[in-house]
This record gives sequence, structure tokens and C-alpha cells, in this order.
Amino acid sequence: MADGEHGHGAQAKFHAMVDGTQEDWLAIAQASAEFGRGLPDRLIAHMKLLEGDCGGFAIDRLEHSLQTATRAHQAGMDEEYVVCALLHDIGDTLGPRNHADVAAAIVQPFVSERNHWMVANHAIFQGYYFFHHLGLDRNMRDQHRGHPDFEYTAQFCHLFDQEAFDPNFKSMPLEAFEPMLRRVMSSPKRSIYLREKVA
Repeated sequence: MADGEHGHGAQAKFHAMVDGTQEDWLAIAQASAEFGRGLPDRLIAHMKLLEGDCGGFAIDRLEHSLQTATRAHQAGMDEEYVVCALLHDIGDTLGPRNHADVAAAIVQPFVSERNHWMVANHAIFQGYYFFHHLGLDRNMRDQHRGHPDFEYTAQFCHLFDQEAFDPNFKSMPLEAFEPMLRRVMSSPKRSIYLREKVA
């Protein structure tokens, strides 16, 4: 069939993967590429879900994300780092008990291993500033001491993340970060779905 049931192009004909053909998988790959191009739009829409949810903090979660990214941008950090700062808490809505894991999974294909590690581990590093108030070990991050990105992640939390709860801070709007987000999140660097480049 030339057009899909909903007018979105060719569709695979198989009902079980074992019956799939190359033609089927080329149709799926084409649809997947088109869907992938919409990722920045979905991320922006999801960021907006953080608006209005303060979670007990002095500002809402969107403002915290914008403030973290603005501080990183103003400090001269590169675009990929700033996008990681923007998205570091995007997992709060769907993964409130492991939000860093959610954010890290989203950015992993698009960022350096160093920035991925920073996003994946920022929650335990952020705990240095408050875990002891909740009867937890504020030095829990020390299990990672000696890792090459320990200080890098500690710096992210100290300079940008833990500082970003100020109702009087003037953040850049979400729209200002959209071009950066689109550039960073449009070209995957690592994925099982990428063919290895021939040297």
C-alpha cells in the first residue's frame, strides 16, 4: 500500500516481526526519521508541563530549569552543556523518584559521555546541599569520588543547579533556548540504531 492508513506514508505489512521484509523496515525507518525530527517540539511541550509546579520550592520547576540554563549560558558554557542544564530536571513529571535517570536517557544519544554522566548523576551530587536535612547522607556522592567527571558534576550543581531557586533572578525565556535545543537534539551521536561510519 503506497499510503498509510492515516495518510502518513508507507507502512509495514507484517503483523509479527518475524515476517518483516527489507521493504517493511525501510518504511519504518523513514517514519522513524520523521518522528525523530519532532523530538525538540515534544521536549519543549514537556518542559511547559513543569510550569506552575513548585513542589514546595520558591519557584516552579520550569523556572528552576530556565534559571539553571541561563546561569550556565551567562557563565559561557557551551551549547550542549546549556541544553543539558535546561533539560536536567525534565524527568520530574514522569520519574519523580529517579528524575535524573529519565533526563539522562533522553539526552544520552545527543551529548558527550561527560555531559551524559553529569545529567545522570546530578541528583546524588545535588543531595550534598540537603540530604542531611532529611536524615540522609549528604556525602552519598562520595561513592563516585575518583571518577573523571566527579568535579565536573559537582561544579554543575554548585554553580548552576543549587543556586537556581531565586524568585528575583531574571531568566531567559524558554523560547531563547529553543534554537540551541533544536541543534543539540537533532543529530544523535550514539545509538544502537546508527550505522557505524566507515573510516
